[in-house]
Amino acid sequence: MMTGQAAQAVFFTAPESVVLQSLQLPPLAAGQVLLKTRYSAISAGTESLIFRGQFPASGQQDVNIASLQGSFDYPFQYGYALTGEIIEVAEGVTKDWLGKRVFAFHPHQDYAVVTLQDCWLIPDEMSLEAALFLPNVESALNFVMDAAPLIGEQVMVIGQGVVGLLTTRILADFPLAALIGVEPLAYRREVAQQIGAVTANPNDPVSWQRLLKQVFSTQQPGIDLAIELSGSAQGLNQALSMTGFGGRIILASWYGDKPQSLHLGADFHRRRIQLLSSQVSSLNPKLTGRWDKARRMRLAWRTIQKIHPEKFISHRFAAAQCQQAFELANRRYDGALQVILEY
Repeated sequence: MMTGQAAQAVFFTAPESVVLQSLQLPPLAAGQVLLKTRYSAISAGTESLIFRGQFPASGQQDVNIASLQGSFDYPFQYGYALTGEIIEVAEGVTKDWLGKRVFAFHPHQDYAVVTLQDCWLIPDEMSLEAALFLPNVESALNFVMDAAPLIGEQVMVIGQGVVGLLTTRILADFPLAALIGVEPLAYRREVAQQIGAVTANPNDPVSWQRLLKQVFSTQQPGIDLAIELSGSAQGLNQALSMTGFGGRIILASWYGDKPQSLHLGADFHRRRIQLLSSQVSSLNPKLTGRWDKARRMRLAWRTIQKIHPEKFISHRFAAAQCQQAFELANRRYDGALQVILEY
């Protein structure tokens, strides 16, 4: 690669402001490759928080991802779902990799220099768009593995954005007594119903009270397991109100720097409700004797091939339209599910 080659990259420049700017790529070092990006995906959860400026200002971006080692000082790059082809290789990488289609945990830009070990080879039969969902599918698998649902349980997933829908879809294969998707937006509830969930609108008092009576009927002792993916205190408090004695709530949302107010009154203590954190950067300590990230990633690829998450792509934008794309992903309406950038 010629020294000084430029790339076009998305930069966060202020709260609710992103721009496409040029940056100089470094020459390839040993073990590195040059990617030509075809698509990158905008996370409606984490990246929307960052777009709004609701991140811990003193924190690092992500110590577990090589391309996200910087701080949140403006201007900065952020993003972790990029697919494309390898168009150049450095010393230590065989030319067999040229032309290979790969996924990389990398911010949004049209060319990227990455270490080969940070690339994930995309299966031949899989589209580049489907491969964009690798991080979200891995996250959904992690939440379900941490939740460890049992046969015959009543399970509730609060929040039916992309990760919530993926989590719901994975749970739909379990022999559960009930699978409930909680979501205020009608178009997301419709998608959740299509993949196997009974849905409820938490902002409709009549339907919510009806669901409450069903969950705490003479036959049912409340929700056994709730996975909170709404990113709001309202969702978490709804999970607390629905969970039965000894039930567990998986806190899968990232709240950024937003303080949360929880209703930890009589029901929480008397029902001995368990609040459990979950984060995809690590594995449940109970599983690490047999599981590692590589095994979970292999499962993620198989899951993508099975459930075809590319159907959740709702909007496509050219990279130069990044401001419009982020605004739409942040609004959580207008029928937006997965928003992607094309290069």
